Amino acid sequence: MLPQTGCEAFGRDFSNIFNIATREVHTSPDLEAMLSELYGAIFNVDMGNYDVDELRAEAALVMRATYQLRMSLRDRLADWETRQIFTGPAEIALRNVFRASRYATDMLGELTIGYDQMDPGEKAYRAFTGPHNNTLIRPEFETEGGGITFQSGDVIVVRGLRHNSAAIARVGDVDSQFSHAALIHIDEKGRHRALEALIEEGATVSNFDYALEHGLGRAILFRHHDPDMAARAADRIYERFRKSRSFTGKHIFYDFSMELGDYTEMFCSKVIREGFDKASGGLVLLPTYPTEFRNAPKDFTDRIGVTAEVSFAPGDMELETQFHAVAEWRDYRKTSRIRLMDMVMVKLFEWMSRGYVFRPGLSIKLIGFFGKLTGYLPNFIKDFLTFVLPKVPSNMQARTIEAIAMLHKTAEPLFQRLHKLELKSIAETGRPLHPRDIYAHLDEWERQARGKIGYLRQK
Repeated sequence: MLPQTGCEAFGRDFSNIFNIATREVHTSPDLEAMLSELYGAIFNVDMGNYDVDELRAEAALVMRATYQLRMSLRDRLADWETRQIFTGPAEIALRNVFRASRYATDMLGELTIGYDQMDPGEKAYRAFTGPHNNTLIRPEFETEGGGITFQSGDVIVVRGLRHNSAAIARVGDVDSQFSHAALIHIDEKGRHRALEALIEEGATVSNFDYALEHGLGRAILFRHHDPDMAARAADRIYERFRKSRSFTGKHIFYDFSMELGDYTEMFCSKVIREGFDKASGGLVLLPTYPTEFRNAPKDFTDRIGVTAEVSFAPGDMELETQFHAVAEWRDYRKTSRIRLMDMVMVKLFEWMSRGYVFRPGLSIKLIGFFGKLTGYLPNFIKDFLTFVLPKVPSNMQARTIEAIAMLHKTAEPLFQRLHKLELKSIAETGRPLHPRDIYAHLDEWERQARGKIGYLRQK
């Protein structure tokens, strides 16, 4: 499993990572210590220590080895659960390992394509396609042609390319890299659909190809061990959503509260929860390891309407041992953008935890007011206006619209500054910025800002 890259320095680092990851553990403290050490070893890997040309030549091999290492850890999770040693601190540490190793894969992929970035108007790759080792597949699920097939009841978790996607992925107590989830439905004629809960639409039956092509940077495909039950889950949700979208049906709104108590309103992951709950007669109740909001920035969560203390975030699927992680995909033309947005959001929420709060000005108040007014328009008018105005649901509060606008207008300038520094680093060294350097830049800008960062103000 150890990749032979010809890059001696990298070989030493990967060997160390591999040895830590394969260490036997017997107690909860042992497991937590092993995973924490592993996270540190991955996070501290610095491409500045390697010969770029040597590493580029074998990057595809290293990407696959890193993916296999991540999957081997996931495979061990069931045993750790059985032995009751997978406790809260180990859970956090494993999530951190997954995140850091995924960033490492992203950077290697970016290196292989010469740090090419997607131009405006350039055609996006459909999720689970692409010419640059974009899709990493568990061997047992790979087709003869090297691709994958979908089954009814499969779950896809994805990451969008907007700042609000970064916020959704990061707002919980543990950082994630995914912002949305969808359930696949395949009918008797082989027609594929994505069953989703979208902020602007509520419960919807989406065009499958559009759902996999529109504004995505990464995705993972999960499949339940019982495919018949998974298909029943998809059938139940499809029928409910289809009826709700009919002329006589009752619309299912998006659930901004993120509460798990009932299924009257839906957010994206709750679609998955309801499907498997109903199909299993209550035996499969997701998530096993919920996302907590107890330490989330209250000013922000209050503004967007979150009332839950624990919920089901898309990234929680990574720890569901009842599901196979079939394949993982990313578009390396977009991963640098996602990584920078993630780290901007980490710092924004950190600053909020230290007393920064949003202070909307008149322009933001007007955005909230007029945005709320558009929410009451008939859907056919909203659809017509989407080329100039974002679609706002009638149950979305003005203060939520304000919060999303302030988040974007605060995060975007920071992202643009980091993006320029990243391009400069690549031009001068052939390497992207290390995450610790990104955080250092953001910390320095916060010190210089003297309590005023975009629409954030220090109390």
